[in-house]
Amino acid sequence: MAKVAFLGLGVMGYPMARHLAGKGHELTVYNRTFAKAEKWVSENGGKAARTPKEAAEGQDFVFACVGNDDDLREVTIGPNGAFHGLRAGTIFIDNTTASAGVAKELHEAAKAKGAFFIDAPVSGGQAGAENGVLTVMCGGDAEPYAKAEPVIMSFARACRLMGPSGSGQLTKMINQICIAGLVQGLAEGIHFGKKAGLDIEAVIDVISKGAAGSWQMENRGKTMNQSKFDFGFAVDWMRKDLAICLEEARKNGASLPVTAIVDQFYAEVQGMGGRRWDTSSLIARLDR
Repeated sequence: MAKVAFLGLGVMGYPMARHLAGKGHELTVYNRTFAKAEKWVSENGGKAARTPKEAAEGQDFVFACVGNDDDLREVTIGPNGAFHGLRAGTIFIDNTTASAGVAKELHEAAKAKGAFFIDAPVSGGQAGAENGVLTVMCGGDAEPYAKAEPVIMSFARACRLMGPSGSGQLTKMINQICIAGLVQGLAEGIHFGKKAGLDIEAVIDVISKGAAGSWQMENRGKTMNQSKFDFGFAVDWMRKDLAICLEEARKNGASLPVTAIVDQFYAEVQGMGGRRWDTSSLIARLDR
């Protein structure tokens, strides 16, 4: 069992840290709102730290799951950041969905301190975090990854090293690109079926067994038909992720026409008051 810190107790981090504690690891948690860290400790044991630096001191592994690049820099290299408390050999595992650029930057900053940095964004949403079945895609060096993988598996059903630093974030970008196109296609199909007067639940039951089937169809098709959009991963966060994808595409020359269009569709959903609706709410702009 290891000494572990977890930075960021949001809808994902809170249960992820709980799974780590449940596997017997010794947890120290940090959250920007200290009362939330105290609440986590009251439920799960361990210790609450008032700064990321304090949380990171003396740990074998430090996890982070925060909002974006700026938040990540703040909890790592900021004035009270975790990197100021890292000891040589500590492995820092970042579960934030962020840019590949910040992953490479922090990989080098950790190396300068004799520590290691693994970018390890996750897929599976709030339900995956709650149930400990996230998919984790990692970038970094092979040796620290091998040490970190068993600990990461405390809250995952799959974890893989995709390549050098930044590769985990690039893989997560592909994940979000694929989801954007799938959800838009599903939204259009359901919208079309409604206009055609079909029984949408029956349609989904049939076509989900064929080539059109997907996780999105199985898990969100019927709720999209019912205009229920309260399943966790918010439109605001999807737009943040798609902005990262589109910026990376500008750098590497990739053409992402569908992704760019769907990003603008999500902007319309935001304008409809759907900033906190989940990503399946693309259908709302078609049905309005």
